[in-house]
Amino acid sequence: MGRRQESAWKKGTVGLTVARERGDIDRQFQSRLTVTRSMVDRLGLEKELHGHMGCVNCLEWNTDGSVLASASDDLHVILWDPYRYKQLHKIATGHTGNIFSVKFLSPDMVATCAADGTVRARGVTSGAALLECACHCGRVKRLATASDNPHLLWSAGEDGLILQHDMRTSHRCNADTANVLVNLLNHMGRYAEAKCVAVNPRRPHQLAVGANDIYVRLYDTRMIKLSKLQLQSSSGQSRLTWERQNVRCSRAGFGDPDNNIPRAAVQYFAPGHLSMDPNEHPFPKKAATYVAFSHDGNELLVNLGSEQVYLYDINSARRPTLLESFIIQHNHGYREADGKQPPKNGTTNGTVVVEPAPQLPDSVREMKETANELVNKGSYSAAVELYNCTLAECPDCAILYSNRAAALMRRGWSGDTYAAVKDCYTAIKLDPTHVKSHFRLAKALMDLKRAREAYECLLYFKDKFPRHATSHAVFLLQKDINLALEGMDTQSDGGGGSGSGSGSEETAGTGVCTATSALERTLRNASRDYELRFLGHCNTTTDIKEANFLGPDAMYIAAGSDDGSMFIWCRKTGNIVRCLRGDESIVNCIQMHPSMFLLATSGIEPVVRLWSPRPEDGSEESRVVRDCGEAAHANQQRMRSDPFEAMLLNISFAGDPDRDLHSPACRPT
Repeated sequence: MGRRQESAWKKGTVGLTVARERGDIDRQFQSRLTVTRSMVDRLGLEKELHGHMGCVNCLEWNTDGSVLASASDDLHVILWDPYRYKQLHKIATGHTGNIFSVKFLSPDMVATCAADGTVRARGVTSGAALLECACHCGRVKRLATASDNPHLLWSAGEDGLILQHDMRTSHRCNADTANVLVNLLNHMGRYAEAKCVAVNPRRPHQLAVGANDIYVRLYDTRMIKLSKLQLQSSSGQSRLTWERQNVRCSRAGFGDPDNNIPRAAVQYFAPGHLSMDPNEHPFPKKAATYVAFSHDGNELLVNLGSEQVYLYDINSARRPTLLESFIIQHNHGYREADGKQPPKNGTTNGTVVVEPAPQLPDSVREMKETANELVNKGSYSAAVELYNCTLAECPDCAILYSNRAAALMRRGWSGDTYAAVKDCYTAIKLDPTHVKSHFRLAKALMDLKRAREAYECLLYFKDKFPRHATSHAVFLLQKDINLALEGMDTQSDGGGGSGSGSGSEETAGTGVCTATSALERTLRNASRDYELRFLGHCNTTTDIKEANFLGPDAMYIAAGSDDGSMFIWCRKTGNIVRCLRGDESIVNCIQMHPSMFLLATSGIEPVVRLWSPRPEDGSEESRVVRDCGEAAHANQQRMRSDPFEAMLLNISFAGDPDRDLHSPACRPT
């Protein structure tokens, strides 16, 4: 569901204060003022917490924020008092591999999962082992809990399984235990890995799962039956491991044997430019490294490895469409009428009915003119940021969308051309007579190698605007489209095909074909597109990198980066508003206090850092990154670099000569 536009008096601190005095919006007051722009601008380092001996891979606040838990490669969990900066407890977990996730099940119980393939729960004060589960046969990357049921715990493992653990019952790792909620192997194939999992705080029956592909899966657990592990009787640990790795894969890609997951129980989300051509870019390999629900449960934030941070509206997201139906209907109707043109969409007796364009405020008009100048100078990123600001103020102006589309196409970051297509559609809906929007749409479709759609769009353009049909730019674009269509026809005559109709896909970099189930193919084809995206960070080196909403009102987004920075974006504009140096190598984790603006971050260094708004005493924050735009540009280049160059960048040979030249100690993706 879209966000409701609020009255002007409710905006800002003064309006909220007045409303609170009237007794209207106490909760809204707290939500809006938990994180404000002035606080973000003053955010700085408050304290460093030392105590771990290895990379700190995960952080978690308890319910009231009085305790912060951190877990590390040193196989220990430390509970901190965040206000006095003291260790409360240091727990030896019993794991034999790097710990990747820690969760509070109660004030006196913490659960962890690790690279040794086990899920464990221990009492804080007693130290007693309350759960020891070794049902996974791969690294367990993430845990999830439900706020309304502290007895349930979900784990996501690289063996492709999502397991459900009930703390009220005793557990034994055998073939009689029915604790498999989702088996991704059955649908994705034998190379499926679950990377992250999250529970909707408002609708706990909704479970989001990220895997080693571009799709995020949203399950309704009320419709799913728990199944048993596909194991046979065995003797000896080596035999058990072999059976886990082979017996479970025996039906990989052929669907659930008992139809445990019905079609209505799951929906997929993926960026439109990736879901339409999932095998187009096999390198770098993409995987969802983190998923998080908004406080109201209506939105899902995804950090996609080797890509950007995406936000999905889980209630009203639409399928990606590269060609709007009115263009196809117009062209096909024209052909069926034997050259007699039917009435155009949005016309009456041949006259286009268009709402008058809104008058731009002076401040917005000045920003627009400045952005146009930046485009002419080649400063496309700066121009995009200014267009973002203008659209935040005037979201119904077609020319602003069209101009931003032109800047995005020229900037050319990952996903920019598809974002330009979306902007062109929006501009055309707002103003069907805007010539440049129609032409830019055809050009963007061609840049996406969608020649057939570009042909339809250009045909519509020439019919709708005959005065421009003979221009040199149209002639050149038509020539490119014709050449591309001829190449497609040649490939078709040669029998070339992707093989997707047989239910097989080539695993990137392996040359091995792996089957996918019929349900998997159906769900991928019906995947929903993103609503917003946030660019600037780099996520290629580790597969535990988080992205989170800041504050209950979710007006700001934060994520770590491979360059050691923490990026914060404004949700309204999508622009970077703060960039801070959070680690000497990589920032992986960002977790916000449940009721105040206090951030905890961690990464490759064995340090937990606390961040809060600093006093307005005129002092400068030493860890702030001054040129956010340059940092974002460098990260986009890093994500596009070849593996060897990326390795050099990540170990700092290509960066600051004063930084540590050692490779990150944590295991990479």
